[in-house]
Amino acid sequence: MAGAVRTEAYQFLLSELIRLRQEAGLSQAGLAKLLGKPPSYVGKFELAERRLDIVETIVIFKALKADAFAIIPAVSDLAPDRLR
Repeated sequence: MAGAVRTEAYQFLLSELIRLRQEAGLSQAGLAKLLGKPPSYVGKFELAERRLDIVETIVIFKALKADAFAIIPAVSDLAPDRLR
């Protein structure tokens, strides 16, 4: 699905990840350290330069002590009709 990082649903997911990181008081480098990744990993997915898969997304939510599954209804509601 080319261009999926530009969809409203994916942008919403990223905005939620950024909000959760900020609420946790973590910098991009701080989150990257929790994930065992370089800081560029967080920067690239937050800027939509790198697409997250579902497993990576769940791991990030867990690192942020947030429920990954609670966001699914909101993301689903934003998915294009042709995908439902």
